[in-house]
Amino acid sequence: MLSTPSGLTYLAHYPAQLQSQVRTLISENRLGEAIQKRYPEANTVRTDKALQAYTLDLKSQFMKSAVTPSKVVFDNHLRVMKDALGLHTQVSRVHGSKLVAKREIRIASVFIDAPAAFLKMIVAHELAHLKEREHDKAFYQLCHHIAPDYAQLEFDFRLYLTWLDLEKAALAK
Repeated sequence: MLSTPSGLTYLAHYPAQLQSQVRTLISENRLGEAIQKRYPEANTVRTDKALQAYTLDLKSQFMKSAVTPSKVVFDNHLRVMKDALGLHTQVSRVHGSKLVAKREIRIASVFIDAPAAFLKMIVAHELAHLKEREHDKAFYQLCHHIAPDYAQLEFDFRLYLTWLDLEKAALAK
């Protein structure tokens, strides 16, 4: 999936100097090693039930007054580039004479096998959407409140996706 002119789909909007450093890691076949060295802790959240508990725990620590999502699940249908890494939705239904709104969070299944820090990053992102709809300054401040190293995690997750694509391409040969 490395289809941009620079060959780095997930890093297309980052500075050329960073992209050059990534290309060096790739050419030296050290990208995967660098990611694994930086993030050795495996993700133990592997089921929808565990994801719901993990998400609600983070919410209770950092966003007590926010609406509680009614459902948090891994979604096999989310495609990383086409859709997103996670989705937050609000479903409104009529129950008798009342309108009931339910919030759901869906996390791409790629996070099941990703290092634990990356799961925290995406859950922080989706939780932040419970209070802030737009990706504005307030939104990113909330992401950093939940995961102080949010920006670095987001960048490193893009490196991880690049590495997964390289591994997939190597297996296809």
